[in-house]
Amino acid sequence: MASGTSRDVVGRGLRVLGQAIREQPRIFAVAVTGSVLFGLMVIASAYVVGGVVGKVVVPAVARGSVADGALALAAAALFGISVLRVVGIFGRRLGAGYMQYRLQATYRRRVTRRYLDLPLAWHHRNATGTLLSNANSDVEAAWYPIAPLPFAVGTLVMLVGAVVSLFLTDWALALVGLAVFPALFALNVVYSRRMAPRQARAQRLRAEVSGIAHESFDGALVVKTMGREAQETARFAARAGDLRDALISVGKLRGVFDPMLETLPSLGTLAVLVVGAIRFRQGAITVTELVSVAFLFTVLAFPVRAIGWVLAELPRSVAGWDRVRRVLDATGEMPYGEVALDPATPAPATLAFHDVHFGYEPAEAHLPGAQVLGEVTFTVPAGKTVALVGPTGAGKSTIASLAVRLVDPDSGTVTLDGVDVRELTAASLASTVALVAQVPFVFDDTVRANITLDRPGIGDEEVWAALRLAEADGFVAALPEGLDTMVGERGTSLSGGQRQRLTLARALAGRPRLLVLDDATSAVDPRVEAAILAGLRAPADGGAPASILVVAYRRATIALADEVIYVEHGRVVARGTHTDLLATVPGYADLVTAYEQAEQEREQTRTYDEVTPLTSGLEVEVDR
Repeated sequence: MASGTSRDVVGRGLRVLGQAIREQPRIFAVAVTGSVLFGLMVIASAYVVGGVVGKVVVPAVARGSVADGALALAAAALFGISVLRVVGIFGRRLGAGYMQYRLQATYRRRVTRRYLDLPLAWHHRNATGTLLSNANSDVEAAWYPIAPLPFAVGTLVMLVGAVVSLFLTDWALALVGLAVFPALFALNVVYSRRMAPRQARAQRLRAEVSGIAHESFDGALVVKTMGREAQETARFAARAGDLRDALISVGKLRGVFDPMLETLPSLGTLAVLVVGAIRFRQGAITVTELVSVAFLFTVLAFPVRAIGWVLAELPRSVAGWDRVRRVLDATGEMPYGEVALDPATPAPATLAFHDVHFGYEPAEAHLPGAQVLGEVTFTVPAGKTVALVGPTGAGKSTIASLAVRLVDPDSGTVTLDGVDVRELTAASLASTVALVAQVPFVFDDTVRANITLDRPGIGDEEVWAALRLAEADGFVAALPEGLDTMVGERGTSLSGGQRQRLTLARALAGRPRLLVLDDATSAVDPRVEAAILAGLRAPADGGAPASILVVAYRRATIALADEVIYVEHGRVVARGTHTDLLATVPGYADLVTAYEQAEQEREQTRTYDEVTPLTSGLEVEVDR
């Protein structure tokens, strides 16, 4: 694969640059215009310097005096050329920088938007560190050559102008230019081909290092409590060492080719002086022409390097672009329909599963998928509470994900008020149903921002109403700044139960007609949990109760449900009231009893819930 990349890296890289030009043609035109102006002024400066030497300096040396008019004219010419060069540099750099950063911002948004469009199954197959790298370093790498690109294009124009001017000056000097310039380009091509596999490997290792770092930081609690600090450090150090070696390999290759790329124009200047001296003695050229051509080769050495900069960065650009395109070209998004449920309907929604089958896609395409659900059929009637009970791995969380359309069934249908959820608009689905997940996620923001999420129509009055319904108003009112309190990354300043109640309030603030609770109150005291569920069934503000599908473990929670759905191995085994299932389904009775015993043991050993001190020295309300 690496060899193939090295053979076509230049062509693929130029196609990436072509994509950039097509997306930002006007900005590119401004940058190239500035670069071309600079290049033409470089050529002009060479001939002006030659004219000054041949027509001002040499006559002045011969006469022993300098003509004031000639000196003033030479100074004005050089000053005018310098001003135009500055204008060209400004236009080139401003355009190139604006183009590069604009492309990076555009593609970061596109990659992030694509992440949100792709289904959870796709995210399960891709490490978080890789996704972070795609949206950051890979996007930057893809457009890194944009900065020197206008300079390189202007340099090509300058080289064409230089060769033409050389032929107009003297054919022998032109041949020197024709020998040097192609050799310089060929050297750059060889350099790029050898650099390609090294840059691709380095870019891949950047993603792997990012992934390991993210896992270590995100799992800091597990790492520290399990005493795995040394092992995680060693794992990270090993991959970081591989990245270091890859980057050193890149540096070594640059160390070999950079002196060659630097030396070739200098050798061209030397060749011009030798050939030019011979041609001068032959009377074929004048001192003015010799100085002009020698100076031209001298000033061309730096701009010509711009071509090398672009070619040197093409391998990295191609590697980054391939990784970005892998995201943008990924398939599997779930398109929404065009049916909208009546937003003014205050009545709770009816959820129904009809012969639903579902299996997760394998992490690798050649592996078989895992069938999770089969023949799942049940209904959550409007205004009722249905508890979903089953052993670990029975498919309860998958059912919850299907209910809010995080995933779609392989066969069968999931309906809201008789409408297939795949036919609903995104806005209608979001306003009708809300999920409170098993693991609460809290943004590093204020309590108010975490609940409103900038949704329209949710003011402080609605926020406090949602907090009261989630039994969270007490601890929020006790916070130093109330709703304006910053809760820290992932809600680190709150206890587990407080985070769960905050995320529950977030869901309730949108007034959903169906609430799906995926073990969303496991860190909350049972009495508080019972109060929350009772409040959801009969809101104190007189609002319409929501239909509730709750993944439950505690006997007290299950007993509040109007119906219990018992699942095993992805299938509905039994349904009925809690009392009926206890009497008729041994597996259900054993499971609930085991949960109850485990809960009692936890209650006996736990004197207080988790208490988190705030920065002010006060303590937040406990969950008991």
